[in-house]
Amino acid sequence: MSAPHAVQPVAYDGEAVILLDQRRLPASEEYLRCRTPEEVATGIRDMVVRGAPAIGITAAYGVALAARLAPDASGEFGAAIGEACRVIGASRPTAVNLRWAIDRMLRRLSTLGDMGIDQKRAALDAEALAIHEEDVAMNRAIGRHGSSLIPDGATVLTHCNAGALATGGYGTALGVIRGARDAGKSVRVIACETRPYLQGARLTAWELVRDGFDVTLITDNAAGALMAQGLVTCAVVGADRITANGDTANKIGTYTHAVLAARHQIPFYVAAPSSTLDPSMPNGQQIPIEQRPPEEVLFLQGHRIAAEGVRVINPSFDVTPWSLIKAIVTERGVHRPGPLGYGFKI
Repeated sequence: MSAPHAVQPVAYDGEAVILLDQRRLPASEEYLRCRTPEEVATGIRDMVVRGAPAIGITAAYGVALAARLAPDASGEFGAAIGEACRVIGASRPTAVNLRWAIDRMLRRLSTLGDMGIDQKRAALDAEALAIHEEDVAMNRAIGRHGSSLIPDGATVLTHCNAGALATGGYGTALGVIRGARDAGKSVRVIACETRPYLQGARLTAWELVRDGFDVTLITDNAAGALMAQGLVTCAVVGADRITANGDTANKIGTYTHAVLAARHQIPFYVAAPSSTLDPSMPNGQQIPIEQRPPEEVLFLQGHRIAAEGVRVINPSFDVTPWSLIKAIVTERGVHRPGPLGYGFKI
């Protein structure tokens, strides 16, 4: 079972969670079959699948898979699912969608009462598929709302990958760009390469070229120069967690681009589904920032590019304060900052 869309980063057939291996793109399209919750967790942790919404969908399918594999005895059934949730939930710390999806699956399980085990399995399968399908629908709604922010003839800068590969389909930041084109507007895209994992170079450029967009790839440190030359109309990025006041965690480098955009009076927009909103955190200072392995910085395609003995700091995300964000786009609409933060309930 799967939700239909052009690029499918995650699917589920009742026996395995199937992940498009994004580490191999753009050189090859390869799929991994994760047959246990532990393999699902490894796929998330090792960035076979990445992007907050896609991680959440993968986690939901992982819980459904755990139910398929769990013993029929009711006590053991619940214990097996609980352990799977623990393992999958520990795979990556920053993206709130991971915990959100697991909690939703557990809430659904709690409503099933004395229902038979096979009925519980079917209900959890259906809930995971609903999470997937709802994400695609939310992305398309984000695209429709966000398209109003993109002028005809705009050149849009984006960082990392917030497209179909990072979601259930269509995309958040790229959903806004796709929505603008669907509305009949001419749109050019500047994709930042997004060191050290090169999600922009490997994934965003691949998606946009595949979909026929006019896309230009730049190094991350070229963005300010292009802004100064008047070559950027606006910036649109995705998010991995948005706190109650609008502070936003996204791929490392996002904060830098937001500061540069503010310096050059360029609108900086964030696009994300409501599942990325975290009302439990008042501001971005509480967001846990994942530290990735130093090898991602020390090596490029297997070749060492830095001296032996050098230390590495490799945060995967940074936090952009709401004061630098012109608007946040969710499936509910366009939300702009006010004197007390963003005017929407989360």
